[in-house]
Amino acid sequence: MEFSHVSVMLKECIEGLAVRPDGNYLDGTAGGAGHSLEIAKRLTTGRLIALDQDPDAVETAAERLSEYPQAQVVQANFRSLDSVLQALSVNGLDGVLLDLGVSSHQLDEASRGFSYQSDAPLDMRMSQSGFSARDLVNTWPADEIARILREYGEENFARSIALRIQRQREVKEIETTFELAEIVKAAMPAAARREKNPCKRTFQALRIAVNQELDSLSEGLEQAFASLHSGGRLVILTFHSLEDRMVKRRFQEWCRGCTCPPDFPVCVCGKEPRARLVNRKPLTAAPGELEVNRRSRSAKLRILEKL
Repeated sequence: MEFSHVSVMLKECIEGLAVRPDGNYLDGTAGGAGHSLEIAKRLTTGRLIALDQDPDAVETAAERLSEYPQAQVVQANFRSLDSVLQALSVNGLDGVLLDLGVSSHQLDEASRGFSYQSDAPLDMRMSQSGFSARDLVNTWPADEIARILREYGEENFARSIALRIQRQREVKEIETTFELAEIVKAAMPAAARREKNPCKRTFQALRIAVNQELDSLSEGLEQAFASLHSGGRLVILTFHSLEDRMVKRRFQEWCRGCTCPPDFPVCVCGKEPRARLVNRKPLTAAPGELEVNRRSRSAKLRILEKL
């Protein structure tokens, strides 16, 4: 098995972590170990914990990090960060990295069922276990399918697509990516079908729902921030607006001090900022990277330091 993935904004992520040779770090989305490898190279007496829920990624990361005894790979979702640290007797971290992009391997491996450009069983499970996209489209009420298409995919034709899915599954279960792609396109007006990727928003929304990505991110952010020592860095790489909005708001919350009404003459809440923004605006990929890696185009990098 070859787990291929080009790490987006690798240099910026590693610089953002400000890795210390004796520090404890966690890569919550190890993937092909691109970021993890660069962290491990910088450690001497420090420690790296690399997490991923995808067993293919875990196998690859373990192989690529095998020459670094300071690195340990664990199969887990980063929303389980607390329990992983407890099991490994790690009392705190100096940096956490979350690269929220779907790996090239997951998208390009047709059998994983993430892509509308290859015909395969409708799956989309990053963990390769549990509830799948096939289960969702064949069992969820049309109203609920329409909701996730609107909220997670910002799909203008969500209602029409959901009703078309409902009608089709009454005739025959929807089993493959191409079957779903044809249903999506058939539910759209002709002008929308002529878009370059008319199915992109629907497939994104289903992937987010199947893998509970936004719930995982919300829980993972809280646990990651709580795990940091003073001066520790939280480095988050997002690839769509829903993720970035959540990260931005959570960072603002941690950086906000006094919450008293503006007309109060003195502060009575006593709240102080718990963190500072390392970069006030999100960083984006450099022109050279944009030219060679199209998946870097939507990337936004936000960095926070705990006070």
